[in-house]
Amino acid sequence: MGLLESIYSVDIYRVVHLAAVFCLSVVLAKAILLYQRCTEISKALKAFPGPPSHWLYGQANEFHQDGQDLDRLLNWGLQYPYANPVWFGKFVVYMNITHPEYAKALLSRTDPKDTITYHHLISWIGKGLSVLSGQIWDKHRKLLTSSFHFDVLNLYVNQMAESTKIMLGKLEEQITSSDTIDIYPYVTLMTLDTIIKCTLGWNSNCQIDRENTYTNDLLELTRLLNERLCFFPYYSDFVFSFSPSGFLFRKVYKTSQQHTANIIKQRRETLLREDKLDKDQQSRHLDFLEMLLASQDENGQGLSDEDIRAELDTIIFEGHNTTASGISWILYCMAKYPEHQHKCRKEIREVLRERDTLQWNDLTLFPYTTMCVKESLRLYSPMPILTRRLSKPISFSDGRSLPEGCLVSMCIDSIHRNPEVWEDPEVFDPLRFSHENSVLLHSHAYLPFAAGPRNCIGQKFAMNEMTVAIALTLNAFELSLDPSQLPIKEALLVLKSKNGIHLRIQKQTQNK
Repeated sequence: MGLLESIYSVDIYRVVHLAAVFCLSVVLAKAILLYQRCTEISKALKAFPGPPSHWLYGQANEFHQDGQDLDRLLNWGLQYPYANPVWFGKFVVYMNITHPEYAKALLSRTDPKDTITYHHLISWIGKGLSVLSGQIWDKHRKLLTSSFHFDVLNLYVNQMAESTKIMLGKLEEQITSSDTIDIYPYVTLMTLDTIIKCTLGWNSNCQIDRENTYTNDLLELTRLLNERLCFFPYYSDFVFSFSPSGFLFRKVYKTSQQHTANIIKQRRETLLREDKLDKDQQSRHLDFLEMLLASQDENGQGLSDEDIRAELDTIIFEGHNTTASGISWILYCMAKYPEHQHKCRKEIREVLRERDTLQWNDLTLFPYTTMCVKESLRLYSPMPILTRRLSKPISFSDGRSLPEGCLVSMCIDSIHRNPEVWEDPEVFDPLRFSHENSVLLHSHAYLPFAAGPRNCIGQKFAMNEMTVAIALTLNAFELSLDPSQLPIKEALLVLKSKNGIHLRIQKQTQNK
């Protein structure tokens, strides 16, 4: 018995020893590869001067989420033209692009999103168009393009107007009880209401029914993702999964995904029963879900339910967050620049006359309002930073280059406010986007929806929704700033304000 115990203990010792040696070898091998990779990238980055870097933190300690982070990137871009490295510790570095010519070189390719920032999104939206790459991305992009065709988008204007009018009613209720109103929560619910109607063909009624489980889950998931991005230890899946926020995320995610899966299943069964999947019947599809269910590639292959769920979650998440940011900051600009607000209102009322809603054909009759929308998006782009991981080396027009695998970021603010590209870039001037002026711009000087093959597939939908919301809001209200509560910019998943966007709102009469 003693001999068996001795042999058994020796075997256990050997197993533990071998396991420890194996783990140490793996860690050492990865450390060597990481060191070699960092050495290679550091060598390539020597051609790109940048701001002083701490030996341990890099420039990470320069970012304090105090409303000045985008301004820091802007100042670095002015000091180090075209591009400069930004280090986060010893091993993570982004080459931050700040010039249209460099942006053109990057965005003309199909490099995937970076695996650090977008890794967190995958835990919710899955592998949809936003995070896919390679042949799978190309297939999904082609299948989704028809869903955003011009002839399809005009069907959604009525839903956009309907949701906006509900929002205006909720804002009007608050006028008598509050001197100023934080418009961001109201706009967010409105854009969420709209995107659910247009994607799922379902009226969530979330602007009125504040207890709606599904929409509350979507808002909570967005909040938790923003919280994760703001707290560096949560970047670790292990740490986040054992945190209270991680536990809540899994719980909310499960219920929201079940809801989406049930809708897809029910709709697929309904369409099959009604025989609506024939190609000659596709004109009858009125929402994104129906079109995704009907879409097929050249080999007759469609998307799986899991693929459709990921694409729906991507459209709903990005569609309502980015548009809510855009509309809120446009309204802020209208309040900040009343002379432009009055010009827009005059133009809008000449088109609408006595109507309190608008139609698809009206959207082309607001040229000055559209220019104001574009100028607002220049100064306050909903997506303040784009990121990519290079799938192959890249060379720029000035001869400098970056190796495969390098992380690249693009501060949209730095490009939109670049004095080499824009005259008086801090001045709000909608006429920059008049036909005679816009044709003189660099092709990549204006990037609120990115550009190239990976540009925002829903940019026309977003522009339509923003124009509808701004037109109906200015037709109903006069906006002004609250000087005591000016917004503090915060670059999270989208551009937000740390303290909300507070405006004074006054009801307008039609003949005023």
